[in-house]
Amino acid sequence: MNLFGIALRNLKRRKARMAFLVIGLLIGVATVVSLFSLSSSMREDVQHKMENFGANILVMPTRNDLALNYGGIALGGVMAETTELIEADLVKLNAIPNAKNISVVAPKVIGIGDIDGSKVMVMGVDPTVEFRLKRWWTIEGAEISSVRDVVVGSRVAKSFALTVGAAIEVNKRPFTVAGIIQPTGSQDDDLILVSLPVAQTMLGKEGNVSFVEVAALCGDCPVDDMVNQISATLPGAEVSAIQQVVKSRMHALEQFETFSLAVSVIVLFIGSMVVFVTMMGSVNERCHEIGIFRALGFRKHHVIKLILTEAVVVSLVAGIAGYLSGIAAASGLLPWVADTHAQIVWDPTLAVASILTAIVIGAVATLYPALHASRLDPADALRTL
Repeated sequence: MNLFGIALRNLKRRKARMAFLVIGLLIGVATVVSLFSLSSSMREDVQHKMENFGANILVMPTRNDLALNYGGIALGGVMAETTELIEADLVKLNAIPNAKNISVVAPKVIGIGDIDGSKVMVMGVDPTVEFRLKRWWTIEGAEISSVRDVVVGSRVAKSFALTVGAAIEVNKRPFTVAGIIQPTGSQDDDLILVSLPVAQTMLGKEGNVSFVEVAALCGDCPVDDMVNQISATLPGAEVSAIQQVVKSRMHALEQFETFSLAVSVIVLFIGSMVVFVTMMGSVNERCHEIGIFRALGFRKHHVIKLILTEAVVVSLVAGIAGYLSGIAAASGLLPWVADTHAQIVWDPTLAVASILTAIVIGAVATLYPALHASRLDPADALRTL
């Protein structure tokens, strides 16, 4: 019988000890796998939120300061001439190097409207992207679905006593209130939203947009790079990054990843100590067995190989079971730390890494007990019989 067969027989004879070793390493590996899986899924969740919950890049034309303003575009007060962006130029954004990182491009045109002699702020939007970009809006009623629909802010609805389905005239054009934005505490409460082509015609800005909000999160490049790329593509525009939310969320995620790494190191260290103590106890209990092996002609390296083989087999089982347990634990915890769209990904790299980590830790923790066993004097060991 070869050394591998002897090692397997020893493990079968000591099932309780083997189970204890497997559980010790399994807990360590499962903890590492679950924490790293959760970190990866949370990063994807943050990217999804940043790509779909608000803009982080603002594209504006050169402008003058005015009394009324929204999103950096000023209106009202002293009339001043402002420049506009050409809507057709926005297709150039698809050609920038990081175009794949752009999730939403939301063009807007903004101007002053008139309701029964009262001035209001009118903004033309693309309904297919605007309401996806502003996920925090709570709308009573419906979104804009036709050229005759408007969605009004809460203060506008209150000022003109508007309800869902009410008729309204803006610049002497008839509309129907499709929805009312519930109070946001921002300038959105003062807006009247209409479809972009209608607003362009009504405000005399056909083919132009006042500014563009871009939702993008660069997972593998700085947002600043995208700002530079858009600036180069649209040289007549001012492009700025709104990075506070991005940085705060990414910083929180980095802190969680650092915490995960620290916990993983501690748990793996404890697991290695469990292996070390257990294997030392096993060696001390098997002095007579090792003495017989040495008396039969086993050399020191044979004894070391035998002990290490047992450790590697146990570590391999613990690594596989730990990875599966870690994925299961992460799947159970994920709904508590991320949105329902997030999911745990079966990462082959993480699977291989967890198994190799278990084997390395098991082998390293067993190295000293194996050396200790190889140094036992055969005569002293046989006296234990």
